[in-house]
Amino acid sequence: MNNNENNQKHILSLLVDNEPGVLTRITGLFSGRGFNIESLSVAETIEPNISRVTIVTRGDMFILEQIKKQLNKLINVVKVLDFQGTPFVQRELALIKVRARPEHRAEILRMVDIFRSRVVDVGAEYYTMELTGDEDKIAAFLELLKPMGIKEIAKTGAIALAREKK
Repeated sequence: MNNNENNQKHILSLLVDNEPGVLTRITGLFSGRGFNIESLSVAETIEPNISRVTIVTRGDMFILEQIKKQLNKLINVVKVLDFQGTPFVQRELALIKVRARPEHRAEILRMVDIFRSRVVDVGAEYYTMELTGDEDKIAAFLELLKPMGIKEIAKTGAIALAREKK
């Protein structure tokens, strides 16, 4: 097995009972097997008693298969979906606070337009922008903003849904 297979990115989507303690049991399975969770997003679905947990992690496929089997055994887990090999739509949300010097404001606003971002707060020294997209889009936007002076970033991590079968 090569090193890429050992450090492969995985996005898991779990439907779980919306009850206290469920998330603790899920994250315990990952930490107990030495798997880091890169991002974690949880919210109610259209059914208030069911939540969707989206987990992004990297690691060995064999260990991940073991984790998925253990997740499926948890009583509060309704469904586990691994997006590996499945067409899916993925998005992240980023809030970025960037220095808005007068000589850079027009350029920042052009970038906001090009990336279909939006300015959500304007201060005397900083603009705060909101951007949704995949990981590459957000990384490209951040790279262009770096010379301006990024003060803060808050990101949600990935959320994902499987694409409709054709």
